[in-house]
Amino acid sequence: MSTTQPATGRAAAGGAVAGPVRRHLGLALAVIATAQLMVVLDATIVNVALPDVQRALGFSGTGLEWVVNAYALTFGGLLLLGGRAGDILGRRRMFIAGIILFSLASLASLASLASLAGGFATTQAWLLAARAAQGVGAAVIAPTALALITTTFPEGPPRNRAMGVYSAMSIGGAAVGLMAGGLLTTYLSWRWVLFVNVPIGIAAALIAPRALTESPRRPGSFDFPGAITSTLGLAALVYGLTSAATSQNGVSHWGDTKVIVSLTAAVFLLAAFIVIEARSEHALMPLRIFRNRDRSAANLIMLFVGTAMFGMFFFLTIFVQTVWGYSALKTGIAYLPLVTAVMVMAGVSAALVPRIGARPLLLAGSAAAAGGMFWLSRISEHSTYATGLLGPMLVTAAGLGMLFMPLTLVALSRVSDRDAGLASSLPNVGQQVGGSIGLAILGTVAWTVVANTARNLAAAAAAAAKAGHPLAGTAAQVKTAIYDHALSVGFDRGFEVSAGIMLIALIIAIAAVRVKRADLAGAQATQASPAGDDVSAEMAEAG
Repeated sequence: MSTTQPATGRAAAGGAVAGPVRRHLGLALAVIATAQLMVVLDATIVNVALPDVQRALGFSGTGLEWVVNAYALTFGGLLLLGGRAGDILGRRRMFIAGIILFSLASLASLASLASLAGGFATTQAWLLAARAAQGVGAAVIAPTALALITTTFPEGPPRNRAMGVYSAMSIGGAAVGLMAGGLLTTYLSWRWVLFVNVPIGIAAALIAPRALTESPRRPGSFDFPGAITSTLGLAALVYGLTSAATSQNGVSHWGDTKVIVSLTAAVFLLAAFIVIEARSEHALMPLRIFRNRDRSAANLIMLFVGTAMFGMFFFLTIFVQTVWGYSALKTGIAYLPLVTAVMVMAGVSAALVPRIGARPLLLAGSAAAAGGMFWLSRISEHSTYATGLLGPMLVTAAGLGMLFMPLTLVALSRVSDRDAGLASSLPNVGQQVGGSIGLAILGTVAWTVVANTARNLAAAAAAAAKAGHPLAGTAAQVKTAIYDHALSVGFDRGFEVSAGIMLIALIIAIAAVRVKRADLAGAQATQASPAGDDVSAEMAEAG
């Protein structure tokens, strides 16, 4: 795509464009797609490095969850604010600012004003601060990148081709992240998974001013109270849930002061958010968007998809590397069939929606995902990849692939023009927010079972040894076997919870979704535009 487009008549932020400026569409697309690659790459490249991060920085099981949650909470919590900032301050300006922040966060920990690189992080706080800052950058990049496709590429073949490249980058980035994360962690260091975004971001930020035209500023106000109360409320909820897990000594922490205070604060903050959004003239999330039952159900299902999916991938990564002894590279390769299945089924569902509608696919996809996750809960330390992981992983991936496109279309069905941007962003917000909450819930369940199982097995082994019937193997081998079995039992319980969550999603689809094929015609048109392309990122997140 080497054509050029005149940029006359567009007011840049801070001043009008003087005279006709020729913008190369191919270069513009390269910049936008590269920025999207950064966001998608980060979703998978860090995942395969989690066990190495845990060993290097001494994270506990629940503490390690924050490497994922710090990013997801700020990304999901500030995504709508990032889109609003692009509309008010200029999309190109905010796009570049997001790239710079994302790149700096990949390198520099915001826990200190000194230039202490996140990639050089030697404490947990440095790394978590860098991950949270990356999420803020991603919350700005994602909505402005989509909007820039609208302002840069004219409707018709040019925009369609741009969307094809953008979607391919979104989906392919998941596979690239898995392989790159495995290679970097195995042959260099886990710190390189943070560094890799820096050169990509620098190149995109330097080229963007030459490739992209600034959009006109729009009058409006920022809903800072809404953004602050929602993000802090979600963070307090996740913190309270993760802190409640039973520790290794068998002590439950549900009654701890910090847990009670966090959960109470979460209730008040989230209630305040709803009140603010109901009364604000410039609400980030006007509550009128949920008046349509089908749309509300679709967003709720996407919330549950994120809730079940994030925790599943988190614990599966730890399981295959800790219990089965996989390297980071082997873990990345092991996930490739899953990414492929999601891509294939997403394409199949896109072709089937015009013929059979969205509801049958939502029912089949939710049922398949629930069944696959329950099948996955049968995995143990004695299973193999072919017999214990590949089958349930493919079934789960097929279900997820069937869900993303129909959910996005239903979320956009019969939406007014003024709410189209909000409606197209909510599924991505729901997935990120649901993922954070789900990882906290699944983590509390899983780590509690792990602690109880390990303690009971250790007591049984000690009693057997005292009775003159010690377990075979050295003390270290017995300890490892006990811990591996405890992880297997605990994570299986977490997978069962994931299956239960997807079963709830199935019930919602059965009870609440009544959308007709005719209602999806307008949604398909909107979904073909950048504002509705969040499904691309969602498919990538599934990896």
